[in-house]
Amino acid sequence: MILFCGIPSEGPLALAIESARRQKIPHAVLNQREIDFWELSLTLGRGRPAGSLWLNEQEWPLPGFTGVYARTIDPMTLPENRSRRSEPRDPHARARTAFVSELVNDWLDISPSRIVNRPSAMLSNVSKPFQAQLIVKAGFLTPPTLITSDPKRVRDFHGHHGRIIYKSSSSVRSIVQEWKPDDPRIDTIRVLPTQFQAFVPGVNVRVHVIGDTVIPTEIVSSATDYRYSRRQGSDIEMRATALPDDIEEKCRRLTVLLGLSFSGIDLKRTPQGEWYCFEVNPSPGYSYFEEQTGQRIADTLVRYLAGEAG
Repeated sequence: MILFCGIPSEGPLALAIESARRQKIPHAVLNQREIDFWELSLTLGRGRPAGSLWLNEQEWPLPGFTGVYARTIDPMTLPENRSRRSEPRDPHARARTAFVSELVNDWLDISPSRIVNRPSAMLSNVSKPFQAQLIVKAGFLTPPTLITSDPKRVRDFHGHHGRIIYKSSSSVRSIVQEWKPDDPRIDTIRVLPTQFQAFVPGVNVRVHVIGDTVIPTEIVSSATDYRYSRRQGSDIEMRATALPDDIEEKCRRLTVLLGLSFSGIDLKRTPQGEWYCFEVNPSPGYSYFEEQTGQRIADTLVRYLAGEAG
């Protein structure tokens, strides 16, 4: 029995739910937007969590879930918790929403089931410099990096490397762009330390790791950030590919180091055959890659959650 948590219409979750239906794998869906209509009880005994989830007029024992796929959002951002027609949300209802959501996260962190992914394991994405240390520990190369609020250091860094890019150093989504010396906005970094990296030429490869299964996708695009190829005036092509055995093993090792069961790893293969790792997404939006290539990422994920070896 699999439990899906989040907004069921959201791409990655919707694909996984549809895969479970198609494979006839028993599952339940915890719709975060219907939090007012479900209840969770959690107890601890003999070092193992127990309890039950009351959902869709049915009680589900928590130990009965072989796996949980969680893509929840901050409950305070849900439409149900926003003011309507200048009428604020009932504070007691907001408090209950916050408490139940926190209880779900507590259970996900201690449950012996296969959890994709535990809330505590998501924290490495909050600091890209911290995550980069684990990337190096797993055996990958990382680009020369500068995090600074000093425009002069950026100019010196550019002078040394010739081409550099910049992006957020936190988990906040940003568009990777190339920085050039004529950029008039450089002084704004004085109030917002920014991450700059030497530009690495080559081919982008996104690797999804699910348990021990490695699913690599090659991305052909001239854009600095292939996620925004159209916006950056470039075409994009995605296709299934294969990795050298040692790179596959490094991807598995990195996923384990981060405490993840499911990861999205951004690699680049240089013309010289070197492999650089830029970052790891602990909640990958894999649906984009599956829809472009036909790779059965959702099916693999669902079988993993159902308890298959992996």
